[in-house]
Amino acid sequence: MVSALLTVLTLAVIQLGLSLFVRNTLIDAAAEGAHVAALADNTLADGRERTRELIGTAIGDDYAGDVSARYGTYRGMPAVTVTVRAPLPLIGLFGPERGVEVSGHAPVEIAG
Repeated sequence: MVSALLTVLTLAVIQLGLSLFVRNTLIDAAAEGAHVAALADNTLADGRERTRELIGTAIGDDYAGDVSARYGTYRGMPAVTVTVRAPLPLIGLFGPERGVEVSGHAPVEIAG
């Protein structure tokens, strides 16, 4: 009975670690995509594509399906915001769609 409890506890900790890994990877990819889109010679589409590429390489293409980018302000400065909505991994990498939503921001570079 103790070994069953320890097994369940171990699997829960591993699943928590996987969920945190996925979330942190999505945040990093969104921030990198925002930095790419914020460059003077790039567009929002470049940022979305870079974000999808990073997520697809690190986790899988299933997590890169809903990526959006927009211009706006962040802390009073012109910025690009890239938002990623992905499944929340509850059992392995499977879970409810759009369970995680993360955003990355970058200041817009002005050509000059």
